[in-house]
Amino acid sequence: MNTQAANRSKEWLGLLPGWASAAGFSSVGVADVNLHRAEQGLRDWLAAAFHGEMDYMARHGLRRARPAELVPGTASAIMVTLDYAPDDPQWVERAWSTLGEAERGYVSRYALGRDYHKVVRARLQRLAERIEAHVGPFGHRVFCDSAPVMEVELAARAGLGWRGKHTLLLGRARGSMFFLGALFTDLELPPAQPASDHCGSCTRCIDVCPTGAIVAPYRLDARRCISYLTIELEGSIPEPLRAPIGNRVYGCDDCQLVCPWNRYARPAALADFAPRNRLDASTLLELFGWTREQFEQRMAGSAIRRIGHERWLRNLAIALGNGVASDAASAALEARAGDPSPMVREHVAWARERLSGASQSSAIRMRIR
Repeated sequence: MNTQAANRSKEWLGLLPGWASAAGFSSVGVADVNLHRAEQGLRDWLAAAFHGEMDYMARHGLRRARPAELVPGTASAIMVTLDYAPDDPQWVERAWSTLGEAERGYVSRYALGRDYHKVVRARLQRLAERIEAHVGPFGHRVFCDSAPVMEVELAARAGLGWRGKHTLLLGRARGSMFFLGALFTDLELPPAQPASDHCGSCTRCIDVCPTGAIVAPYRLDARRCISYLTIELEGSIPEPLRAPIGNRVYGCDDCQLVCPWNRYARPAALADFAPRNRLDASTLLELFGWTREQFEQRMAGSAIRRIGHERWLRNLAIALGNGVASDAASAALEARAGDPSPMVREHVAWARERLSGASQSSAIRMRIR
């Protein structure tokens, strides 16, 4: 352990919030890395197979709850948050409005701009360099959804919030619309006081979930989560879950949109997270018309790019099938009916059949009238 630098912690820990703010972070705290009490919950979650096809979750196993095994010598974790809520007082209302407009595609608010992984890691490294300039060389490693790290557990231990019933971190001063970053260090630092739970008897996040993925308070079955289905799942989306997806083409924010604490969500201070390529305003037909080359070009630097054009079309086909039957939608789906990808063809066929059934039902209702 780097005891020499840690012994000087009282001299510089008071400066840490200012350094973190200068690096762009909205809050910072220190957590201990003894996550033994969190291990059983992780065991149970994996045993229930709630991780779905995210094999890396099981592959890393309990290493996720043992930071010192991931990075030998780790004694403390400096945890940070970076706000990303849209810079619009009516952002929640506008998000619900988009979800209610079947011809438009809904992209999770965190993915409208630049890939947060790179932004957070780069700024964490900047923070580490600032600490090093003050205390001297010390062992460290930065993370942001890039390794088996229990970010929410550590952030709660760092006093940055509590785990909400939707399993995301919640803070009284900023809701849940922020990214988490972790700086593992060999410095033995005094940990913060963990925050208390303020969800109370509220179950709005559980009640609103379109697919019933929050199976109990603080327990998520990722296999049913729309974020998992549209981002992590590589193959076909199970048919019973396609209709509830609605027009969500990348991720889902419902549990956050309905959360009362997000009335305090803070707008992104960085231009990196401003919407790009009209992802907050495009129609499904516009997005479905992108060629592979256009997708790669327009999604460069975006978290969306990692799902690839094939899954992008899969998601959009489902959204079109959940939309309103029209000549334009039918033509767009017909144009993709012979796509080289069997998965795209499958979801296009499902969408065409669904729209055809909706059109026939509408015609029957008209005749009855």
